[in-house]
Amino acid sequence: MDGARIQAWWSHLHALGVLARHGSYTAAAQRLAVSKAAMSQRIAELERAAGVPLVLRTTRSVRLTEAGQQLVDATREAFEQIERSFAGVKDLAGAPRGLVRVTAPVALGRQQIVPRLGDFLRRHPEVRIELDLADRIMPLAQEGYDLAIRHTAAAPDTHVAWVLCETRSWLVGSRAYLRRRGLPDSPEALAQHDCLHYLRPGDTPSWSFVPEGGQRPEAQRVTVPVRGSFAANNSEVLREAVLDGLGLAVLPDFSAQASLRAKRLQPVLPGWRPVGAFGERIYAIRPYSPVVPRAVQALVGYLREMLAPGFPP
Repeated sequence: MDGARIQAWWSHLHALGVLARHGSYTAAAQRLAVSKAAMSQRIAELERAAGVPLVLRTTRSVRLTEAGQQLVDATREAFEQIERSFAGVKDLAGAPRGLVRVTAPVALGRQQIVPRLGDFLRRHPEVRIELDLADRIMPLAQEGYDLAIRHTAAAPDTHVAWVLCETRSWLVGSRAYLRRRGLPDSPEALAQHDCLHYLRPGDTPSWSFVPEGGQRPEAQRVTVPVRGSFAANNSEVLREAVLDGLGLAVLPDFSAQASLRAKRLQPVLPGWRPVGAFGERIYAIRPYSPVVPRAVQALVGYLREMLAPGFPP
């Protein structure tokens, strides 16, 4: 095929790919909104230009030759990328619309994301959201998610990420427990307390602390082993156990906030800041793509607006 005239055959190459996908001239012609005769003519012209047969025709079916399949395989990704890019540009022209599939951690989703979605959906009535609450980390592209809300120290370099807000952790206890067992005065004193640990596979129960407001806090990090009668892999569950007087726990601020404000929980070791148990930021993350759909942009912008103040007690 003459390289100088390759552009003249782009529509014909696309037609070959559509034919391969649909398996018949009639279906391919309908997909491209052309007549069956026009579809057949494009393939014939492409075969003459290529100099080899590309399609094997029988009375009942259509299938590609080895050369035709090689050509379709080599150009499929490029045409799919063009379709995605055009759809994304077209999406910019109107109001946000369509389905957004989101995954988020259970506690964060229940306490902070779900209560805010009603207002977003009233602002954008043509957007639909499917929310999957799960604490396990799932591959976004493989699972078909448009967006993930992650509570982590850093976002993966392979994805597009927006910081929604800063976050921190608190060591907390109920007033009843602290009256019964007393206030620890140092991280090392936690050895004498019931400590409710966030459960992670293969993790050795330990908590780390740095001094609040120190000049070089990481240089003064203290890590202590902890033990208690209960552990769980959900911060809401740990909070309820602390409220029930079972012990102390390190909780993310979004789980502890309401109970701290209501004075049902009390900060412990206020001169020390727990580190390492949970992330320091909440991110919105999505697989890389040249164009971000307007519905996804709108949801990310809304969550940044709503969560920007963080979760002060």
